[in-house]
Amino acid sequence: MTPPSTQSPRRVLLVSATIGEGHNATARAIEDAARRLWPECEVAWLDSLEVMGRGVGPAFRWIYVFNVESTPWLYNLFYRALWRYRWFADSSRRFVGSWSGRRLRPLIEQYQPDLIVSTYPMGTAGLDWLRRRGELDTTVAAVVSDFSPHPFWVYSEIDQHYVMSHASLRELHRAQPDAAGAVCVPPVMPAFRPADKAVSRHRMGLPEQGFLALISCGSLGFGSIERAVQAALQAPGVDCVVVTCGRNERLLHRLTQLHSSEPRLVPLDWVDDMATLTAAADVVITNAGGATALEALACGRTVVMFEPIAGHGHGNAELMAHAGLAELCPDRPGLVETLQRLTTDPQRLHDIEQRALRHTESGDFTQQVAALAELPRHRGKQTLRAQDAFFVHADTPTVPQQTGAILLVEEGRAEMSIEQWTDHLADLITRRAPHLPMLHRRLVRRRGRRAAWVTEWPDPHRHLHSRVVGTRHDVHWQEAVTEFFATAVRTDRPPWELLFLHDADDGRTALLIKLHHALGDGVAVTSTMTRLLADPDTTQRTGSPARPRTRARPRIRQRVQQRARQARTVARGLVSLAGAGPAPVSELDGPSTPERRFGWVELSMTKVHASARTHGVRTSVLLVTLLAEALHRLLDERDGTVPGQSLRAMVPRTTRSSRTRGDTEASGNRTVAVSVDLPVGPMAPEERMAEVTARLEATQCYGQPMAAGSVLTALGVLPAPVHRWVVRRMYQRRFFNVIVSALPGSRYPPRVAGALIAGVLPVLPLARGVGLGIGAITWGEMVGVGITADARLTPAPQQLADHVRAAFDDLQNLLEQDHES
Repeated sequence: MTPPSTQSPRRVLLVSATIGEGHNATARAIEDAARRLWPECEVAWLDSLEVMGRGVGPAFRWIYVFNVESTPWLYNLFYRALWRYRWFADSSRRFVGSWSGRRLRPLIEQYQPDLIVSTYPMGTAGLDWLRRRGELDTTVAAVVSDFSPHPFWVYSEIDQHYVMSHASLRELHRAQPDAAGAVCVPPVMPAFRPADKAVSRHRMGLPEQGFLALISCGSLGFGSIERAVQAALQAPGVDCVVVTCGRNERLLHRLTQLHSSEPRLVPLDWVDDMATLTAAADVVITNAGGATALEALACGRTVVMFEPIAGHGHGNAELMAHAGLAELCPDRPGLVETLQRLTTDPQRLHDIEQRALRHTESGDFTQQVAALAELPRHRGKQTLRAQDAFFVHADTPTVPQQTGAILLVEEGRAEMSIEQWTDHLADLITRRAPHLPMLHRRLVRRRGRRAAWVTEWPDPHRHLHSRVVGTRHDVHWQEAVTEFFATAVRTDRPPWELLFLHDADDGRTALLIKLHHALGDGVAVTSTMTRLLADPDTTQRTGSPARPRTRARPRIRQRVQQRARQARTVARGLVSLAGAGPAPVSELDGPSTPERRFGWVELSMTKVHASARTHGVRTSVLLVTLLAEALHRLLDERDGTVPGQSLRAMVPRTTRSSRTRGDTEASGNRTVAVSVDLPVGPMAPEERMAEVTARLEATQCYGQPMAAGSVLTALGVLPAPVHRWVVRRMYQRRFFNVIVSALPGSRYPPRVAGALIAGVLPVLPLARGVGLGIGAITWGEMVGVGITADARLTPAPQQLADHVRAAFDDLQNLLEQDHES
């Protein structure tokens, strides 16, 4: 994978809502920053409430105003329930997310944005719903303009939430522990900045001297504004009280009448230049803690929260006061006292203004918007898929379920020192791993429940190691490799490790990789590691995965027919699997031990392909035949073999299409296993190949792959303890003797720091009581065959690797003789 893109997004989509002007004000600030950052980009808006259906916007606005003004107890009840009852918050968010997401989906597909930023919680809920269903690959962020990010604001599948303070960040994680968040400076238009009070007052036609209090409660102008006016006029030292009534004409009319008897009061209707008016004030009195409070902070003015409105208003006020960014006045006497204290103590007023300015100047909002374009994909806590949980349940201290590979570095390896190599790899992990889901997942085991993934950014110092071996060192190459792969990968962090290994004697260099099998299968491992390590010019050949095309849904009759065919195939496959019975007894089986031995061999890819074409079989069939021949020779050397003898092999088959094999978003285990009895008795090579071909085709014909996939999915429905019990009784020597895997690799080997990754040798895990795992992967000009063995059951796996080489050479000689004759 290439480093994060620094190119500007072509299309930015803002998801807001008109319910007051606070959410739209935040969206306008984001649009302004985006247009200055990326002059060529298109910026479009969606109003979440309008998208959700005709009449939804007016209805929700009426409900909001009615609750705040007439039934605040009901709004408080709802708000508190969100915090108190997790089930209530989750069900509410799922309901709204489904409603909003279904309506947003066609509009997002039509616009095809490169970046989506939401400023309204119901819009964020819909985006999270689309993410959970795998229908939204675009980078998604949310800017939370409330100081208190309540549970309706925060979602685990959003790539980033910008919140207003460190106290807000703590609240975010209290609402949703696995959500991604960062502190943002006030998201306001650039006009909201510190300015001279006298100059601002002159521009607004206000008295240039004296203490000026601005009462502003949003565009709707609701709440206890008139009580705030009375308290401000009552406070000694307040020389002018300016009130913005927004669109509340009744409030404006009442205050205009009061102005005739109180000249210090200046009521205003809609104000276009709120930035200058805010800069003209000494204090800004408000009641919600939304856009008005943020604009006041950006201007370096003191915020006073008076009689906060129900629900989120109370939460915002308390959190702002806790962060030292607002004065909280729960009643009228408290406001009078606070204003009196501020008018008589200029130093206190100055200190509060300085705190506001330090908060505002702690970052640059434009640069924070720029960072949204390069966000890594964030995933919240996710329960493992049944296919991945399978390997968590099968994992034991004696038989750890980890897979790996050896990447053989050839050309150009001497151009960098060991230290330079290590620094380069560490830099790649830092920059690219956050964009590769497989590498920033940590396994969380939960008692009585299925394990889950949580996001944890990898630390190169914990995941990357380097080692030099040779005659001048205590450890040699084979010992270092065995030690690395025989040690179980740690699961208290993202369960993968990378070792850079260099042999000082012959100059060999390799990258050793191991990871927990629950992270992914062999295809996902090689794809992810290629994207992590490869130079940009070598990854461009394959390119990034194309967006999935929308396919027309088949008609109901077609779907019924398709499902009927699938049901018949699954039933046939289940009968075939059940009819296979226990695996034959083999000397390769027995009680497992934790000690491992490894063997490897490399074959010419050109010759393997040529042999497969000559015999009219697939490359994978030829490789499985070679492995069957090698097993025959190994067993024949030990105790001899008899006609008709066989070994039961578990053969994983990928369920990935050729289009999605390189898509790391489809990480995890996307394989099913079929049961094949490999012929290992004495027979001619052509006869063995015919037998292997027939038996592999029979598994497909009988529907074993689809049946195996259905079984894995069905097991996931079981309670976790039952699932674990079943897995441990299925995945063991009673049902198979050996694991055999033929993996698709890469036709175009990548380079790392200019050095060619010329070959890959796979390292497979074992199962309980199964002493042998053999993997083969096609890679560039070679086929790498890796053998993992239980040291007690198969003490010399390299001997088996030599038999693979000999069987291949004999096959080549046979072909040459046939060609000559």
